[in-house]
Amino acid sequence: MEKQMNFEEDGFFDCPFFNVNRLARVMNKMAEEEFALIGLSPSYAYLLMVVEQNPGITQKDLSETLHIAPSTSTRFIDKLVSKGLVQRKSEGKLALIYPTDKGLQLHKEINRCWQRLNERFADIVGSEQGSMLSGMMHAVSEKVEKK
Repeated sequence: MEKQMNFEEDGFFDCPFFNVNRLARVMNKMAEEEFALIGLSPSYAYLLMVVEQNPGITQKDLSETLHIAPSTSTRFIDKLVSKGLVQRKSEGKLALIYPTDKGLQLHKEINRCWQRLNERFADIVGSEQGSMLSGMMHAVSEKVEKK
C-alpha cells in the first residue's frame, strides 16, 4: 500500500518555498483563466500596464520594475510588438518602449481582468485576509530582495 504524504509531518507546512510556489501555481491558473478572455497572459498585461504608465521606458527600467531578467523582458516585448500592442524605438543605444493605440485600447479590459481575479481571490480567502496576505508578501519580497 502506498504511503500517504502528511503535509505537516513531511515539512511542507513550514516551508516558505513550497507554500509560495503552491499559491503561485493556483493564482497563475486563476489569472490565466481571466486573461484568456482578452487573449493576453497576465505577465504581458503587467508589462503593457507599466509601458502605458511610463511611455518611453527603457527596457532596463522595465525589467527592474517587473523584477524580471532582461532576456525575459526582451521576449515579452517581442511578443507584444508582434501583437501590435507596443512599439520599440531606438535612441542611440537605448531601446525605448511605447504603447500603441491598440495597446492603449486594452486598458479597461486589463483592469476588468485584474478586478475579476481579485474578486475571485477575495471570495475564496476573504477581502481582508487577501489584502493582508498581499501586503505581507510584498513586504517580505522587498526584504528578501535587498538581502
